[in-house]
Amino acid sequence: MMDECVWSRRRFLGGLGFAALGAPGFETPYKYGKLVLEASQDAAAFDCRSVDCPFVFRHNGQFYMAYVGYDGTGYQTGLASSRNLTDWKKLGCILRRDPSSPVTRYNVAMNWIVRENPMRSAGELKKVRGRFLGLYHAYPNAGYEAGPAVIGLCWSSDLLHWEVGDVCLRPEDGAGWERGGLYKPCLVEFKGAYYLFYNAKTPNLPRAQGGGWREQIGVATSTDLKRWKRYEGNPIVANGPGGSWDERFASDPCVVLDRRRWMIFYYGFDRKGKARDLLALGDDPFHPKKVDQILVDVGPPGTVDSTFAHKPSIVFSGGALYHFYCAVSGKYPNEVRGISVARSRPWAQ
Repeated sequence: MMDECVWSRRRFLGGLGFAALGAPGFETPYKYGKLVLEASQDAAAFDCRSVDCPFVFRHNGQFYMAYVGYDGTGYQTGLASSRNLTDWKKLGCILRRDPSSPVTRYNVAMNWIVRENPMRSAGELKKVRGRFLGLYHAYPNAGYEAGPAVIGLCWSSDLLHWEVGDVCLRPEDGAGWERGGLYKPCLVEFKGAYYLFYNAKTPNLPRAQGGGWREQIGVATSTDLKRWKRYEGNPIVANGPGGSWDERFASDPCVVLDRRRWMIFYYGFDRKGKARDLLALGDDPFHPKKVDQILVDVGPPGTVDSTFAHKPSIVFSGGALYHFYCAVSGKYPNEVRGISVARSRPWAQ
């Protein structure tokens, strides 16, 4: 029998009446099967090693993707555009590291821009105080995710030029489950309040507890974007039990709404070293229940996502739900890391 804290697919679909609406639910079983964005062939480019962490949205009649590029020193943020969600053109680096800054000296990875909330929407951006509001995280040291990262705000009038603002969450101010550092932020504006979802990691655990670290998802709230209060019940998406899909990591929230339902798309990382996209949902932002289903699974050997299929970004277009994700094949340090997509409707042959 399924635990009462887990939603079954049938219960979820039936409760929201998707069949009666003639609209898709959360499922996107049809993979594109190819990378839609890849690392640059230019050894001097900001994304010459890999591209990661897609955030797809619509603006001025076309789609855009903010993404994170890695060059061996740290993360920086790029932008690409598309009219059909499969053919993407890189527009360049829009948020660069600042050697003079103690926060963004090596890294500045923008993961979210405030957008419209509905799942069945194209993700049109919403301005906040007359500008676009983004969220970034930044690691303090050079290298791949080196040191405990912080989360901060950034602002833009044109999406190409960004002003890095104040840090709003620091790991040392949080509970033990987040003291190892903060990861991807996701900011939802709802009825005059801001809900900042993020994942964080523990410090390295002793060998008796499996070693390494664990990642889980929490939320902080604000009404003025200056004072943030972590929810006392964090983490709201915790690691699952032994043998579960998210036993080690429950990470990278992408939060949208369907009517009154809060939908937290995220990825799980298991003890076998596989990462897959999953879903939790709730009647409020603080009490999500996990759906007992893999949304986007790793592929068989030889496919673009044979190692990881993770880090979701959700948009709706042309009657189909699109689920973008970071697809990884091979093994570090020789892995191939890019962006792919699955959707709710079959692809034309």
